[in-house]
Amino acid sequence: MSETTDERTEKATDDASSAAADEASQAEAESAAADPASAEPVAADPAEKAQAPADNAEPAAPAAGSTNPVALLLGVVKTARPKQWVKNVLVFAAPFFAFSKATNRTELVIDAVIAFVAFSLTASSVYLINDAVDVDADRAHPTKRNRPIAAGIVPVPVAYGAAVVFLLAGLAVSFTASWHLAVVLAVYEAVQLGYCFGLKHQPVVDLAIVGSGFLMRSIAGGVAGGIAMSQWFLLVTAFGSLFMVAGKRYAEIMLFERTGAKIRSSLKKYSASYLRFVWATSAAILIMSYCLWAFEIRQAEHDSLWAVVSMVPFVIAVLRYAVDVDGGNAGAPDEIALRDRVLQVLGLTWVVTLFLSFYL
Repeated sequence: MSETTDERTEKATDDASSAAADEASQAEAESAAADPASAEPVAADPAEKAQAPADNAEPAAPAAGSTNPVALLLGVVKTARPKQWVKNVLVFAAPFFAFSKATNRTELVIDAVIAFVAFSLTASSVYLINDAVDVDADRAHPTKRNRPIAAGIVPVPVAYGAAVVFLLAGLAVSFTASWHLAVVLAVYEAVQLGYCFGLKHQPVVDLAIVGSGFLMRSIAGGVAGGIAMSQWFLLVTAFGSLFMVAGKRYAEIMLFERTGAKIRSSLKKYSASYLRFVWATSAAILIMSYCLWAFEIRQAEHDSLWAVVSMVPFVIAVLRYAVDVDGGNAGAPDEIALRDRVLQVLGLTWVVTLFLSFYL
């Protein structure tokens, strides 16, 4: 059927309108391309809007702990490492051996407690400074990056400020017992700061400094109570400290050789054979010094046989500790002491035999 005149006219009109619309759309597109600012903004997805600034921004620094005072305070306390205060029980060693002959036992106990508190506060200041100095290295470490300072919970300036507060508090507490105790704490702080700011990377020196920390704890307990310490007591403490430190380093080397685990940079300057030599030599001197000290105690305490008996649990405890070291499984000394039940029993037996040698 042929189209009517009206139908042909209507179709022509529609075609013309369509062509005009297409031309208008094309012109608008060309105008938008030439001047993007004049184009109609297109609504973006909210997730894309939120993501866009983050893509162009600098990598975000760890959130400052100051925004949350509670988290900041808890972070400072965690960095102070109260779990490490178990090491400070060494301040009770000298008072324990002098207790039987003390004229004022109550004062001796109080001075020992003061020494414990003062040394704990001072040691915590060292931990804060150490983590603040090592913040960049800790952030690159798989586990240490979770430490409060490395994680940004505790800002570095706050850590330094808290360290000063802990140190001043420790010194203030120490003066209530003896100014000699304050001197020991000041020397300890100075030596440990040297360790934090570079001496930790010096072979042998780092072993001596870490070992000296245990020795100074024992000395602190003695000077706090005005106790004259035996030369054998000092030798046992010194080489016992070196034995534990060298053993811990040796265990880390063994772990590295077996698994390839990351180790501290200072250990790269040691060989396993050298650390084993230091560890074995320290153990030999430790055992010999204790045996000579036990004979001295026997003579001083009315020929008590218990002092000699104490050598048995002591030597077995040293050998027991050496098992973990030799297997490369030795962690921090305090961690081993807290988890090894046999070692705890041996330690308790040793303390009991010494108690009987003084009081029986």
